[in-house]
Amino acid sequence: MEFTIARTDLVRELGLLQGVVEKRTTIPILSNVLVEASGDRITLTATDLELGIRCSCPAKVKKAGSGTIPAKRLLDYVRLLPEAEISVKVGDNHWANITCGRSRTRIAGMSRDSYPELPASTEKVADLPAGLLSSMIQQTIFAISNEESRFTLNGALMLLKGDGLVMVATDGHRLSMSERPLDTGGVSGFRALIPRKAMGEILKLTAEAGADSTIEFSSTDNHLFFQIGERLLISRKLTGNFPDYERVLPKEHPHSVALAKEELKAAIERVAQFSDERSHAVRVQVSAGELKIHSSLSETGESEDSIAATYEGPNVEIGFNAVYVLDFLKACGESSVAFHFKDAASAGEMRPAGEDVNYTYRYIIMPMRI
Repeated sequence: MEFTIARTDLVRELGLLQGVVEKRTTIPILSNVLVEASGDRITLTATDLELGIRCSCPAKVKKAGSGTIPAKRLLDYVRLLPEAEISVKVGDNHWANITCGRSRTRIAGMSRDSYPELPASTEKVADLPAGLLSSMIQQTIFAISNEESRFTLNGALMLLKGDGLVMVATDGHRLSMSERPLDTGGVSGFRALIPRKAMGEILKLTAEAGADSTIEFSSTDNHLFFQIGERLLISRKLTGNFPDYERVLPKEHPHSVALAKEELKAAIERVAQFSDERSHAVRVQVSAGELKIHSSLSETGESEDSIAATYEGPNVEIGFNAVYVLDFLKACGESSVAFHFKDAASAGEMRPAGEDVNYTYRYIIMPMRI
């Protein structure tokens, strides 16, 4: 195999693969990138057996073929080369010879024969706007559980309805649900659990492709396929039953308060400096026209902040994890938020507020005893 490629193209595509390449693996070849050259393009593939990415970019192919090269070492080296064309030649001994200007380097590769084959995709399920899916991932990914024992919560539920797309994530202490109107082409009732790592890679690929691009989404019994331009992301589905999230969503809230998002975010960030490092607990006190946030540590100090609020109900004090509240405020794209609640012992709910909000974004957060 022998080809010449622009340094910019090679660095960009190798960079997109790094999140999937296994850094510490008992299977050495998974640390390598599979390089295949034919026609006027090269294809780069990386996998950790749970997730796979295949990228393609233009190249001048002198001799078609394939080989595998250590992914991180290749990227680290190529990044340091000057902006010029790079010549790559992989011989029968699996060594890669890289030439750029006066720089010449040899990297030991491995046989392509032992590289795992990625599963083949099937017929397309639906076209998903990249910007829409990316936004929904950003609004839910932080609520995914970090506990590996709760594997059904280590990803988000994606649900295609006839007229919309729903994404839900929960860790048992909070639940984030984003729903957007979407023409699914008649597909309804499709549901799948997407692992957190796959969601993170989708964010990277959509950022590179642009919010206006389209994702061709397809699925098999075990895998999900996201085709974004010349790049394909393949993820193994999470198995198991996701909780019935609709039962968790509160049916009604007697009280609600409207707040300026940035003002609330800044106040919580200040007060949270004096919250417990493990629980991050803060007290939220709602009274007529005002919302107070308070925290204290006997050995460190205490802090209180208050902001103006549109509210005319009874005085209520509820304890919350400040980090959980901040996660929502960072993901919410609107300038105003609404906080809905019942009492100190019931789950609270946060939503974006404003007349221009034409989507559903609900964030349920359990109260804390302080």
